[in-house]
Amino acid sequence: MFSQNDDKPKFWDNVQFGGGLGLNFSNNYTTLSISPSAIYNFNQYVAAGPGLSYLYSKYRDVKSNVYGAGLITLINPIPNLQFSVEYEHLFVTQKIAFDKTNFDYPSLYLGGAYRMGNFSAGLRFDVLYDSDKTIYSSAVSPIFRFYF
Repeated sequence: MFSQNDDKPKFWDNVQFGGGLGLNFSNNYTTLSISPSAIYNFNQYVAAGPGLSYLYSKYRDVKSNVYGAGLITLINPIPNLQFSVEYEHLFVTQKIAFDKTNFDYPSLYLGGAYRMGNFSAGLRFDVLYDSDKTIYSSAVSPIFRFYF
């Protein structure tokens, strides 16, 4: 008969759910985003998992709806420092005045954040950034993540 070892962690014991939220308001510019994700903690230093994203952006007469999916890897070399590598592929529906276009583009973010428990805040940089093929005004964006 097989013995059952209750001390061995089960798969779901190492899974955390969370993601990020984004809000940006300024003169004639609004951005709202949500990016839920799940990560699997391989150990106390490395976690990885899939994510989804949605972003709404409005700048003057330009409105964008962006949907995407991606993969994230989090590296925690010390308790309060978190590095991240994120690949995202985004699909955009953009309306400029009366003209509507659809396009897609990939993003590869390298980031660094201050980590405090389940919360991280920092910056990330899109190494594939191309100002002609994106809705973002910069390759740099903030990081705000929560995992529970």
